[in-house]
Amino acid sequence: MKLVKITDIFDVKYGNSLELNRLTTISDGINFVSRTSKNNGVSARVLRIDSVSPSPAGTITVSLGGSVLEAFLQPEEFYSGYHIHCLTPKCSLADEEKLFYCACITANQYRYNYGRQANKTLSDLLIPAKSEIPIWVKQSDTHRYDQVKRPLSNKITPSLETKNWQWYQMQQLFDIKKGRRLTKADMTQGNTPFVGSIDSNNGYREYIGQEPIHKGNTITVNYNGSVAEAFYQPKPFWASDDVNVLYPKFVLNQYIALFFVTLIKLEKYRFNYGRKWHTERMNISEIKLPSKNNQPDFDFMENYIKSLPYSSSLSDNSILSE
Repeated sequence: MKLVKITDIFDVKYGNSLELNRLTTISDGINFVSRTSKNNGVSARVLRIDSVSPSPAGTITVSLGGSVLEAFLQPEEFYSGYHIHCLTPKCSLADEEKLFYCACITANQYRYNYGRQANKTLSDLLIPAKSEIPIWVKQSDTHRYDQVKRPLSNKITPSLETKNWQWYQMQQLFDIKKGRRLTKADMTQGNTPFVGSIDSNNGYREYIGQEPIHKGNTITVNYNGSVAEAFYQPKPFWASDDVNVLYPKFVLNQYIALFFVTLIKLEKYRFNYGRKWHTERMNISEIKLPSKNNQPDFDFMENYIKSLPYSSSLSDNSILSE
């Protein structure tokens, strides 16, 4: 593979080098890019500064300190903080190709362990020549997720005013069933989700060949391991014996389930120091819910989730149902 210096493909220069604490934050302002590894490098939106021109959309930002070599393609004009380099292509590059180069730059992070910064060395970093960009990069659809942030409902998000919420025991709302032990040696390969007591991947530890032992449209809660991690399970699955499964005594859907999941996760602090949330304890545990006429207000829960950004991705054709 032919490798070239970054400066053979990009003009490399420092950004605005502004200090966020000297700027005015505003919800509909201009993106402020800092040395964070999250949110595409954007840490705030700020009021436009008449005397400072923002960098144009289509620029790649690279963090030289902090989260070193975090590289992002900026889709909007932006201001930037200290130790941010802005990369402008010297030749025509599609967004797909720019994103490829972001990945190539970030892949070099291992060179900057132990507090080393990239201020003086970024320009000499080697990346693939344009002719080496794989075909699959050019065939990628960067607009696939353009509407992903859209809420499912156009209604204003209801206020979470909890003073009128009421307490309910979990056993009033759910039949709580325990998972079943299955050793690694007994597992076979297949397509049944195996939910373990982990804190990621919707609880899916792997896929097995055994038949599901629990129904979909339920909620799993870890009582051991990563205690109080909760996930909505849209399809039938096997749960380990470290997991409790909540079967609703009401009509449940993914929107109401995600409202519950968030509230359940807030109970984590009660289970530090090895304390487990076993079935008997969970049955009598209480959860505070929005209420109407002394009953849980499930309509409120559903409408609240539907009004949030990204909720359109929770529709029946979404990843939850796949």
